[in-house]
Amino acid sequence: MDTLLLSRIQFGANISFHILFPTITIALGWMLLFFKLRFSVTGERKWMDAYMFWVKIFALSFAMGVVSGITMSFQFGTNWPGFMETVGNVAGPLLAYEVITAFFLEAVFLGIMLFGASRVKPWVHTLATFLVAFGTTMSAFWIIVLNSWMHTPQGYELRDGVVFATDWWAIVFNPSMPYRLIHMLLASGLTVAFLIAGISALRLLWGDRAESVKTTLRVGIVAAAGLIPLQILAGDFHGLNTLEHQPAKVAAMEGNWETGPNIPLVLFAIPDEEARENRFEIGIPNGASLILKHKADGVVPGLNDFVAEDGTPLHPRVAPVFFSFRIMVATGMAMLALSWAGLYLLRRYGAGAMPDVPLYAFAAMSFSGWIATLAGWYTTEIGRQPWLVQGVLSTKDAVSDVPSGMVLSTLIGYLVIYAVLIVAYIGVITYLARKASRGEPLSSRVYPRGGEAEVAALHAGE
Repeated sequence: MDTLLLSRIQFGANISFHILFPTITIALGWMLLFFKLRFSVTGERKWMDAYMFWVKIFALSFAMGVVSGITMSFQFGTNWPGFMETVGNVAGPLLAYEVITAFFLEAVFLGIMLFGASRVKPWVHTLATFLVAFGTTMSAFWIIVLNSWMHTPQGYELRDGVVFATDWWAIVFNPSMPYRLIHMLLASGLTVAFLIAGISALRLLWGDRAESVKTTLRVGIVAAAGLIPLQILAGDFHGLNTLEHQPAKVAAMEGNWETGPNIPLVLFAIPDEEARENRFEIGIPNGASLILKHKADGVVPGLNDFVAEDGTPLHPRVAPVFFSFRIMVATGMAMLALSWAGLYLLRRYGAGAMPDVPLYAFAAMSFSGWIATLAGWYTTEIGRQPWLVQGVLSTKDAVSDVPSGMVLSTLIGYLVIYAVLIVAYIGVITYLARKASRGEPLSSRVYPRGGEAEVAALHAGE
């Protein structure tokens, strides 16, 4: 394996690990604000109990996201110097905007959110929770802006091979940005909804009948059932936008080789890039044309249109894009079925009397949002190849000349550390859930006794 392939694997491993945690913190911040506002309105202790439990997971996820994000920024210099040399005039300011408008906001008010419940007025603590949630969303906004610009670059000009910004409005609001942003925010919402429902279901299976657990199970299921249809709709619009600007990616996603009408929707196949055909194909007649063109005889692009005169493919590797797209869709369909079934069972039995089988299903799907997010991320990022910035900078032209052995050694180090950290992360969440299920008090260092009325009410009876 050469430096290019190893560097791609290394950056892919880094971003795969990193994206897991912002996917949780983006939506969990807003969920915590919802819990806090419900407590302020109703005065019911269950809402603050829910806040206290889930703010710990937010803090843990935030820390993991920050640490893993730092290693990615280093790789712009160590592995991909050509990226910043060519497009740094656009990428640099966008990353700076993320730090100035989002990260500083999160970092400043996170301390008040975690440690200030008994030290500041209730409205100040609620405001801090809002600002942290807003900061996580702003962070996502700027990162998605940069990523979307890499897919659909606009508002720039090339001077001696270097990109210079000419229209920042066009850069920020590039053609794919709104679709990617909405798709990502909904993905975060679904990830958190299933995480909350899954951990709450696990606590119920362990015998925890606290009102806060029943409430969070209900909130998680209702949120998931409401968000999944919106995500499917957003995904459809995103796909149509991708078809317009990156047809080769869509052709790889569909596993379609020849451009034409009446293209089937391939449910399963094994793409053969040498023969340029699919083996063992199972499809729905006219399905791809109906989805992408909204008519049975709609013309869908084929991969054979994206080949150079010498036979070199000008499209991404088909198999990774093809299969990752189907994993994302299959996970989404499982989310749809389980959340809607859970909604029905909530209405019939209530959260406290739900049968064990669906509770086990929700517990098993606790981290299903991660699977869907990663599969979708691989689809869109591998689908951009061979470009790093579509039509501007190829991946091979941006990689460093670091010896492959050095990249391999650091890659192995990253993989080992990330494997340990992900096991530890899931283990800590399980430990917190088990501890709460046994009725053990939450850390008084985060929410000390005394202080404002809400904390006093929270600790009443302990």
